[in-house]
Amino acid sequence: MDKFDLMRQRHSVRAYLDKDIDSEHVLIMQKAIDRYNKISGLRMQFIENDEAAFDCRMAKYGKFEGVKNYIALVGAKGHDLDFKCGYYGEHLVMIAQSLGLNTCWVGQTFKKSKTVYHAELNEKLAAVITIGYGKTQGTPHKSKKLRSVSDFKESDPDWYKRGLEAALLAPTALNQQRFNIVHNARRVKLRPGIGFFTKMDMGIVKYHFELGAGRENFNWSE
Repeated sequence: MDKFDLMRQRHSVRAYLDKDIDSEHVLIMQKAIDRYNKISGLRMQFIENDEAAFDCRMAKYGKFEGVKNYIALVGAKGHDLDFKCGYYGEHLVMIAQSLGLNTCWVGQTFKKSKTVYHAELNEKLAAVITIGYGKTQGTPHKSKKLRSVSDFKESDPDWYKRGLEAALLAPTALNQQRFNIVHNARRVKLRPGIGFFTKMDMGIVKYHFELGAGRENFNWSE
């Protein structure tokens, strides 16, 4: 399936069917987690059949239902943890979508003390991604205009416009889309706004921009 089709079809899903994930799909997800853990130094973990983390008042407030599978995003404490979790976690979200699985990023509305995961003393749980077969496919989020999040001009190259369109399809905390993207020729800079989980959002948005623009067409500027 075309990567833009995947991004357009993927929406946050909070209510899940009582159905085990296909064993072949679990294996694919686990291999992907192992691969990205090795690349990133994170300790992301696939957790199956655990309902305790979402059996709490916060989860009910967040309208979560039937959650028993999730990916725990764990890594070494540091300034780049949230960004790395966002970037590599979204890789997993897109793989899940390609397998017909639904997902939702969750930063707060679950019980961390009941969450099943392993972490060393210098590590922490940054967030989780619920995963499974949704009762629905979710609904599209409202999106800002290209010019409200970037320096876009009609004369800009197609790859830049595609990257921006993909960035606006990225899930962000509370759908805040608080980021700004600017470019100079083939150098692109991504800047965070102010808000909740904006560092994690930056990782997610960065991956989406790369998917849309094509990594061969530009370089990131610090």
